[in-house]
Amino acid sequence: MNSQGTSRPQPPAGDEYHRDRYGRILRDRYGRPVRRRHSNVPPPPPGKPATTPPVSGNQHPARPQSPDQPSADGYRRGTPRSPGNERRYPQTGAAHAPQAGFGTPAPVDNATRALPLPTTPPTTNQGSAQRWRQAQPVAPSRPATPPVPPAPTGRAEKRRPRRRRTGRGCITKLLTLIVVTVLALGAAMLAVDSSINRVAASPAPHIGQTRGTNWLLVGSDSRTGLTEQQVQTLGTGGDLGSTRTDTIMVLHLERGTPATLLSIPRDSYVEIPGYGFDKINAAFTFGGPQLLATTVENSTGLRIDHYMEIGFGGFAAIVDAVGGVTMCLEEPIDDPLANINLPAGCQSLAGPAALGYVRSRNFARGDLDRVEHQRAFIAALVDTIASPAVWLNPFRLIPLMKAGAASVTLGTGDHVWQLLPAAKALLQQPATETVPIGSFLDTEVGSVVTWEDPAAYELFNSLGANW
Repeated sequence: MNSQGTSRPQPPAGDEYHRDRYGRILRDRYGRPVRRRHSNVPPPPPGKPATTPPVSGNQHPARPQSPDQPSADGYRRGTPRSPGNERRYPQTGAAHAPQAGFGTPAPVDNATRALPLPTTPPTTNQGSAQRWRQAQPVAPSRPATPPVPPAPTGRAEKRRPRRRRTGRGCITKLLTLIVVTVLALGAAMLAVDSSINRVAASPAPHIGQTRGTNWLLVGSDSRTGLTEQQVQTLGTGGDLGSTRTDTIMVLHLERGTPATLLSIPRDSYVEIPGYGFDKINAAFTFGGPQLLATTVENSTGLRIDHYMEIGFGGFAAIVDAVGGVTMCLEEPIDDPLANINLPAGCQSLAGPAALGYVRSRNFARGDLDRVEHQRAFIAALVDTIASPAVWLNPFRLIPLMKAGAASVTLGTGDHVWQLLPAAKALLQQPATETVPIGSFLDTEVGSVVTWEDPAAYELFNSLGANW
């Protein structure tokens, strides 16, 4: 009888497992039943309570059968569980109900005195669970089924694989760009060449062949084609039908040697075929480019191979097309005849101011200082034309081509692409020379300059003159 007056279930005779106060088999933390220590104490007779065997050796004392009864070690165990707080099996979660009576003892294998292994792995220790899994029979493995790829969407089907950019692709694009640029420039050059003005300028007859190639560069002071407004803007004045030259230069190109830009003063006193001695620029008035080229050949001994001429209006238009040319003046220039008043220092000259700068002779040496200014300005103009700010800017390049085609005149048989070596030579700052002057004279044709024959002939011979 317990404290409530109810009978307590008794364990069956010969039971080797520890049980709680309700007769349930106690289990360790791994879920295994706890056996009693082997003892020679005979089981109690029926109807008598079991006595606790004496503790000997390393045997644990028997647990008390009631909460109020202390165990041999002084601790109280076996506190009854409240309803609903019964032990549950890990594999099913079902409540472990107390056994109804102990009339039938639990099956025990007397030979091994061990129960069968539990059918579920212990849940309180990872190592024991792993050993339990290894002891279980292994089911035959099924062949792995390859995963089914997801169905492609419409957007993924349209997407193309990205190509890796390689150095070869960049080089190909660069070469393509260069070829397209060259073809575009070639087409533009052909268009300009077909629309450019041409004039007969080949001397008749020619002198013998000389070394290298010689271009005759002429700056005409012709006012033909200029309106009254343009005449006032440019400050040209004078006879609108005059056809003299303000600039006469010979550009000598020879392979293996630096180019030379030779200036011939326009008042040089020379013999003009069929007209006697006169200023050299008068030959342009008497017979045009052809007679001028013949006079230059006979006076210098240099064969003229190509001819290029530009007038007042065309010069100013080209300067405006490139956005002006920067010049650095050592001293101010005030010349009412050239219609300019320029301060000293570096400044950008527009078309009218640039034209007045190359025409002005209001200097101590007159025409000699002017030819030096002309050479310096031509070099600056060519450098500006060749700059990326002009070539890569269609708003500069297209007006330049139009102005050049309208204002530049070439000799018959000359072409625009033949100007490329001349432009390259001017960009490389060629050597500049002026025909040596011997004296200034007043003649029937006005004030003239004569050449210093020994020095002049020596200069012409250095350029390959043929006398």
